[in-house]
Amino acid sequence: MKKVKKIFGGVVSRLFMFLKELSLDVALRQQRLDALAVRLSNIVKDISNQYTGVVLTDSLQLKCTRYLHAFQISLVNDILPELENPLIIDIGDSAGTHILYIKSIYRDKRIKAISVNLDKMAVERIKKLGLEALVCRAEDLPNLGIKPDVFLCFEVLEHMSDPVRFLHSLATVGAKYIIITVPFVRRSRVGFQHIRTKTRKMATAENMHIFELCPEDWKLLMMHSGWKVVKEKIYLQEPRWHPLYFTSILWRKYDFEGYYGVILRPDFEWERLYRDW
Repeated sequence: MKKVKKIFGGVVSRLFMFLKELSLDVALRQQRLDALAVRLSNIVKDISNQYTGVVLTDSLQLKCTRYLHAFQISLVNDILPELENPLIIDIGDSAGTHILYIKSIYRDKRIKAISVNLDKMAVERIKKLGLEALVCRAEDLPNLGIKPDVFLCFEVLEHMSDPVRFLHSLATVGAKYIIITVPFVRRSRVGFQHIRTKTRKMATAENMHIFELCPEDWKLLMMHSGWKVVKEKIYLQEPRWHPLYFTSILWRKYDFEGYYGVILRPDFEWERLYRDW
């Protein structure tokens, strides 16, 4: 009986993966990100070591990551053409991939980029690519005296204990923009998944989510912290108006339905109304 259950479970798992891959492909085309994803795959062919301590092996993991990159770079493309020779700081960068994408796409610009990560292994990996990287806590960035044109903050805020204080400190640095992506959820919630599941293992800032907020709550937090929304997008991993839309159930249960992306510029209209910074 155990053997039968194991075989059945394996078949169901493979079916789920197949359906999720199909939904990813259709969703990407619907959101007109497919051409950009192909372009990025030609710039950086191997993204299996995108994350510290995890090797992406199966096609679903690789597609999820590459397609998310396409969404993130589409946000970069919304603002970078207007900047002459920008200084970019990629907060929480673990592989240098986004900087390689940007430098290849915008070869006509003299782009200076600095990757920042708390993990020394990630920083060394980025330096081996010939890129500049610093070991630094994201919260300590304002103390470095660097004034970038653009901050990239991809899948970072949900890992932070105090995203309000962090965003407020960045707003005072003098950057023109910050581009943020976070997991998309329809209702705000607290993470701490290891506690929810009673998984008694060491958690780190990299592998643990603390706050998973809906877009409206993220926007309130950002405005309070000294930022104004310039543009926002939601990238979904399931297609709309398509038979595969039902896969949204699988994404919500086993992963995330998509990602919320926002471009911000400093604006202290609401920040000034809080007395106790």
